[in-house]
Amino acid sequence: MIKSFGYAAPSATGALAPFHFHRRDPGPRDVQIEIQYCGVCHSDLHTVRGEWEGTAWPCVPGHEILGRVTRVGAEVTRFKVGEIAAVGCMVDSCRTCSECRDGLEQFCTNGATFTYNSPEKVIGGMTYGGYADNIVVDEAFALCVPTNLDPAGAAPLLCAGITTYSPLRHWNVQPGQRVGVVGLGGLGHMALKLARAMGAEVALFTTSPDKATDAKRLGAHDVIVSKDAMEMRRHAGSFHLILDTVSVPHDLDAYVTLLRRDGTHVLLGVPPKPNAGPSAGSLIFGRRQLSGSLIGGIKETQEMLDFCGRHGIVSDVEVVPIQYINQAYERMLRSDVKYRFVIDMASLAKDVATA
Repeated sequence: MIKSFGYAAPSATGALAPFHFHRRDPGPRDVQIEIQYCGVCHSDLHTVRGEWEGTAWPCVPGHEILGRVTRVGAEVTRFKVGEIAAVGCMVDSCRTCSECRDGLEQFCTNGATFTYNSPEKVIGGMTYGGYADNIVVDEAFALCVPTNLDPAGAAPLLCAGITTYSPLRHWNVQPGQRVGVVGLGGLGHMALKLARAMGAEVALFTTSPDKATDAKRLGAHDVIVSKDAMEMRRHAGSFHLILDTVSVPHDLDAYVTLLRRDGTHVLLGVPPKPNAGPSAGSLIFGRRQLSGSLIGGIKETQEMLDFCGRHGIVSDVEVVPIQYINQAYERMLRSDVKYRFVIDMASLAKDVATA
């Protein structure tokens, strides 16, 4: 067993605090990674506060992990000690079901093992995530990071990046097509960057007109104020694809009617209460689709990282020490970050001696 140290939530209402735990020793196909950076995802907050069912406490969150390989098993072929590696939202799956064979491990019919708060198959208990000094993972679920990318900015690609890249690829976005992005946050700003790099004509939907300048810096050709009914009607029937990153309830009909024939509105955010609409008529008259998308498989995540490497795409981040994590959560609730917090895990050293 490997001694590990990180920050954990002790309960749904308790602040994250220093926490000692153990990882498994690396097996023949495992790599051990010294974590250097870990992104802070909104799903971390939902999970540790028990807003989604099934949280087991103490919970060590974090699934946007980047660090340096320190040990490799005897059968590992893709990584060497000293190289940079990354871990995203999953650390295992059954690998035999039809979903896994199709490279869609996130939909594993036998249940993917997520990076934290999932049953740990080797040593028992639950998986612990990236708010920690190290992680051990099968090399099949470790990812290579292009060396030209800033490591802190690359960490959020492991969730925010793949969550927005996957639907753009699945719906085969082509140069010149019109793509809308609802909401400018951790997911939305990545969607703007990626869709623009794919050659799409990109528009941001926002309730805040003052976000226009930043949205255009990030890749938007157009900014549409969703509270302006006349402006929304002006874009009716014009979008091939709309990526909806908003995680609070909102009226879907307002966006579905903006789709072209055979256009698709894709839900990426998970509101605590159901959204309103869309009406049957909005879908039928135009053969439009309402769909959803969940992260991406391992092969597609590597494809996304390589794409970002070619185009020099990283997340806009604010790097913080681990001791700031509870304040970061409160700021994240207020949307007071542009656009992703990333923890510098070197800051853990301050707590090791006293924890």
